[in-house]
Amino acid sequence: MAASPPRLKRRREFLRVAGKGSRAARPTLLLQALPGTGAPLRVGFTATKKLGNAVVRNRTKRRLREAARLTLGAGAPAGWDLVLVGREGTRKRRFDQLLADLRGALRQAGVLQP
Repeated sequence: MAASPPRLKRRREFLRVAGKGSRAARPTLLLQALPGTGAPLRVGFTATKKLGNAVVRNRTKRRLREAARLTLGAGAPAGWDLVLVGREGTRKRRFDQLLADLRGALRQAGVLQP
């Protein structure tokens, strides 16, 4: 079983990635990626209140965490900070399609090689 990548937890870390990083959008998620951190890959997860109540937002983030664990698990490239932002489609989309969306966004941002 693949371990989850280390997490971004502080607001300023999220803001730094959002301000200086690149974006890759999909119907199910928004990926913000900041290269060149010199540290192991770290991932943060967020969902805005417009998605719904706390139950809906937490379910959205759980799906994103599992998708990131499966996609980035053991072979995660070092030196990146990533933020995954949940969208309305995150909780409605089939999980295999969510994984494909995440892989496509990671390739677009340059995190994964094609």
